[in-house]
Amino acid sequence: MSCCAPGAEMALDLVNTASVLPSSQEIRLASRSLGDDLRQTDLSVPAVHCAACIQAIETALGKLDQVESARVNLSTKRVVVRWRGSQVPPFVAALGRLGYEAHLFDPEVDNKDKTLSELIRAVAVAGFAAGNIMLLSVSVWSGAEGATRDLFHWVSALIAIPALAFAGGIFFRSAWNALRHGRMNMDVPIAVGVSLAYAMSLYETINHGDHA
Repeated sequence: MSCCAPGAEMALDLVNTASVLPSSQEIRLASRSLGDDLRQTDLSVPAVHCAACIQAIETALGKLDQVESARVNLSTKRVVVRWRGSQVPPFVAALGRLGYEAHLFDPEVDNKDKTLSELIRAVAVAGFAAGNIMLLSVSVWSGAEGATRDLFHWVSALIAIPALAFAGGIFFRSAWNALRHGRMNMDVPIAVGVSLAYAMSLYETINHGDHA
């Protein structure tokens, strides 16, 4: 994992939180000169998480005047922008219009991956729910019928709620953010599919269906 340019640390101290947008002066101070009037700025974009995000960001930034190139590193959620000129291109504003909050890359702050911690908790909740629902389903598969089958289906539906709300919430937030900014990402069909699957299972449970 690479670090910011030497001497950029003082400029990065001006950015206290990820929600504070850096000014043009702060971006220039944090940028690294590559020679021949070419500069490089490293940004942290925590919301980047899929190939669609990468394409949207690189395409949008590449269309800006004075921007020579824009490359996204998915594993570090880092965007490297190379640009020319005396005026800083509005790449932070462009990312904002796409729905991606960006701030100057700080290795000490950005190495702490909060998204990874959230994903681990989501997997734990989903795994717990899936394991218990599978145990209840074994009874249904073994021949439980009538009121017993309906009871197991209702208990499974209740167990699935925290998984849908907490683990699924990651996909729902991302999908809503994409749609709100007039674009699509891979989480939109995932959110739709998960919602329809739960709704259909709940419908079958209410109507005493054999399968849920």
